[in-house]
Amino acid sequence: MTSGAERFRALHHMRVPGDPLVLPGPWDAASARVFADAGFPALATPSAGVAASLGYADGQTPADEMFAAVGRIARSVDVPVSADVEGGYGLAPRELVERLLEAGAVGCNLEDSEGGVLKDADRHADWLAEVRDAAADLLFLNARVDVFAYGDGDPGQAVRRAALYVAAGADCVYPIGAPAEVLPLLRSGIQGPLNAFARIDGASPAELGELGATRVTFGPGLQRRAAEALGDVAAGLRS
Repeated sequence: MTSGAERFRALHHMRVPGDPLVLPGPWDAASARVFADAGFPALATPSAGVAASLGYADGQTPADEMFAAVGRIARSVDVPVSADVEGGYGLAPRELVERLLEAGAVGCNLEDSEGGVLKDADRHADWLAEVRDAAADLLFLNARVDVFAYGDGDPGQAVRRAALYVAAGADCVYPIGAPAEVLPLLRSGIQGPLNAFARIDGASPAELGELGATRVTFGPGLQRRAAEALGDVAAGLRS
């Protein structure tokens, strides 16, 4: 029987240009069911969106609450769910893997910055290798590269970090915040699947796929758009 992680991993391979894997970001069980019912084959939680749904600022969600939220989302749908668990909450690799699996996640995002500062890439790669060893093939590891978010935006540095993380066992790399026009350069230098960040009012997923993205995620963008729509409804009720 094919595991959820194997199903999820397979979705990243044999993609053709212009047809990336599009992963909406549910922030609770209700939004997860909406996306699954719409036909998306997998979902990827955004830590900022989940934080907002729980009443926390981005990066301030306690680990127990984040894993509980991921568990509710994963239980509510029949499609694979990957979880954004930020920097791992200081957990040892084996405990991190155990908690992800207990929550029902098939993959995770792990970022290479802390407090807005890039981590040492070699040490982070060593840590990722420990996570890979603990997870074996039971989790899809998406290694976030924060050069464009908190570094100097140098594509060369992003490629170097990505190479270290892929060598450590990452299944995919995620240079969050990389401008669309830089994606072809990143694609040419990065082995394996490449995750691009999409803005609702920016380049379409198909356009990002043509530029080299294997998969497309939205961060908290969908949660924020839903909150804006609810705000409009609320304003109408008040008027």
